[in-house]
Amino acid sequence: MSTEFAVGDHVSWNSEAGQVSGTITAVHTADFDYKGHTRRASADEPQYEIRSDTTDHVAAHKGSALSKLGN
Repeated sequence: MSTEFAVGDHVSWNSEAGQVSGTITAVHTADFDYKGHTRRASADEPQYEIRSDTTDHVAAHKGSALSKLGN
């Protein structure tokens, strides 16, 4: 089971552009549509939507890809 996060947590992750940080805006515990694709999620392996700190970009990631930052 991956680390669990909550809406409002400040996290970081690696992207093609390097290290990115943002705030979790949604937690998905069931499969959901994201930008035209079905993303797999469950209560045991939730996926998180995160809004970037520097742009309006919203990303979706599993908890294993995220690291919690201090507020």
